[in-house]
Amino acid sequence: MHVFNKKSELKTYVLANKYKTIGMVPTMGALHLGHISLVKKAIAENDITLVSIFVNPTQFNNSEDLKKYPNTLKNDIKLLKKTENNGNLIIFSPNVSEMYKDTLEAKTYNFNGLDDVMEGEFRADHFNGVATIVEKLLTLVPLKKAYFGEKDFQQLQIIKKLVKTSNIPVEIIGCPIVRETNGLAMSSRNKRLSESLKKEASFIYKTLQIAKNKFGTKSALYITNWVKNQFKNQKNLKLEYIQITDTETLKPLKKKQKNKKYRAFIAVYANDVRLIDNIALN
Repeated sequence: MHVFNKKSELKTYVLANKYKTIGMVPTMGALHLGHISLVKKAIAENDITLVSIFVNPTQFNNSEDLKKYPNTLKNDIKLLKKTENNGNLIIFSPNVSEMYKDTLEAKTYNFNGLDDVMEGEFRADHFNGVATIVEKLLTLVPLKKAYFGEKDFQQLQIIKKLVKTSNIPVEIIGCPIVRETNGLAMSSRNKRLSESLKKEASFIYKTLQIAKNKFGTKSALYITNWVKNQFKNQKNLKLEYIQITDTETLKPLKKKQKNKKYRAFIAVYANDVRLIDNIALN
């Protein structure tokens, strides 16, 4: 395993080794089994896998959230070493100045409305920050594929749009959500939850599962109102939004159409820890 902090050193190493296929897993560290599932898939499908570990400041609209984001680089590297097979992993862990130089700001993109709803509505300029760093990462070295988890499904759709509109020759692979044994979607933010609060937070996925069962016979409006009412009785869980959308356009569902796919998206505060999740409805 090789660990690089500088873009120039990473590029030199990759070009010297002339890998046929390179897969990338962009992360912000605080790795968990969800990340590792992406890494394992990338290893299986490519000659070499590049894992980036970088907490991107331009995608945080809340400075306190940025300060509290877990920093576990040493443990992350240990975890990746256990995953590595025959030296097929590279880690890229730059600092902020390496990625942004003297200008710490995000570019402005046009995602045709994909970024206006849900996370975009509640986190101003979040996706401009995400797209800025992802574009930088995907163009560092000649990549074949890049892997992203479906927990951040809206982000996944936006990155696919970014690659298409910016003509970045990388295939974006979406991978299924990995969950805790109680159903809670694995997230780096889960590290900030107490064991009791983590247990309570399993209510999020349980509610989504019931919503999915209702989707066959009930309207989107009925289901979203039902979910809102369920969270009114939760002492430590505060619902930020529940939205049912078209999977491709992410536009809120008003009337079901045949041959269309829909998903339910949710954001919840478990005390001061913000958690998101989603589920395919059909």
